[in-house]
Amino acid sequence: MKRAPRAGFEQVTGATRAAPLHSPHDRLQEAVGLAEAIDLHVIESLLVPVANPRPATLFGTGKVESLKALIAAHDIALVIIDHPVSPIQQRNLERAWNAKVLDRTGLILEIFGRRARTKEGRLQVELAHLSYQKGRLVRTWTHLERQRGGYGFLGGPGEAQIELDRRMIDERIMAIRKELEVVVRTRELHRKGRRRVPYPVVAIVGYTNAGKSTLFNRITGAEVFAKHQLFATLDPTMREVRLKSGRRIILSDTVGFISDLPTMLVAAFRATLEEVIEADLILHVRDISQPETDSQARDVEAVLTDLGIDTLAADAPILEVWNKIDLLSPVTREQAMSAARWSERPPALVSAVTGEGIDALLGDIDRRLGRGDAILELVIPVHEGRLLNWLYEEAEVLAREALDNGEVRARVRVAAEKKERLLAQARRAGAALTPV
Repeated sequence: MKRAPRAGFEQVTGATRAAPLHSPHDRLQEAVGLAEAIDLHVIESLLVPVANPRPATLFGTGKVESLKALIAAHDIALVIIDHPVSPIQQRNLERAWNAKVLDRTGLILEIFGRRARTKEGRLQVELAHLSYQKGRLVRTWTHLERQRGGYGFLGGPGEAQIELDRRMIDERIMAIRKELEVVVRTRELHRKGRRRVPYPVVAIVGYTNAGKSTLFNRITGAEVFAKHQLFATLDPTMREVRLKSGRRIILSDTVGFISDLPTMLVAAFRATLEEVIEADLILHVRDISQPETDSQARDVEAVLTDLGIDTLAADAPILEVWNKIDLLSPVTREQAMSAARWSERPPALVSAVTGEGIDALLGDIDRRLGRGDAILELVIPVHEGRLLNWLYEEAEVLAREALDNGEVRARVRVAAEKKERLLAQARRAGAALTPV
């Protein structure tokens, strides 16, 4: 889809819409951010109240004319409407304004198309784009309207061309779905491989621009692209992380969520989002400096619910991470810390940029994953340094004492999945072992 360097915005508000979680002003600012994420130069942004949406043009005649004058005066080539726009409305507005019109879904699809890097990501975006475009073919062939003829309901060559295009899109959608089935099978094989190790999987989710990739980089030392930009990264990334207890985990960075995330995108990215469904622990990263943080959290929870995750359950495998505390004023920071202390499920307060709170977060992760850990005490023979080294590599040594006869007494915490390996190592070394 061709982009325009200059764009205008209308944020539609009206009584016909469900009560929004986000204020109209914040939604408008978010929409401007979405446009700037693909290097569009926003000339004008404004709120347009619509009491009675018109089936043909969405806006009333007077508003269409006033916007036409504004568009012409600024030589705007692209108008983005942060609201669903039907194909008919899109066609009529483009004719009236002599400019391209894009709705919220179309804009998000443009961003996803720009950001996808892997083959899987490109396939998922193409699938979503084709599903969206399939219902809009009627406006693609206006240049054939002169050729329409025949009797009754026959549409002539233009109608035949639409049907041909629709069939081609259906064939391409089927081909992409077959390719994505292979991706799903491959991901399942990878997951089975991780279960055999087994390493717990910790998935990072959150509203777009909450700082997920920055947090991922801070914890793993990776260099995943991170920028103060909506949907800066799309393709999931995984890295191994070793916690203080010796537990090794797989940390997974996933695609960001957003309010009114197009349904076809959720469906298209299902293979990627299955990593979240299968995760042992989900880190819900929130930008606590954002005034809309509560509304954004509800948007994320809605997507997780759609994926079959009960976010309200007391034992839900979710740990909230309140990010960007470095941007809070002293008063707001104290309020956030107080709210965290009194929360039923206390969050971790961090700054992914400065590193503040990261050690405490890793400790929280370790404790959440280590509820089934065993604490054992061993007396290790003099010449069994290999066992002692294994304990430091694979477990958490809580205490260590050198005995008079040269033996070492150690108290260790070991993950449930490694307990049998430790018992085998202790038997081989002839170490005395007792539970604590």
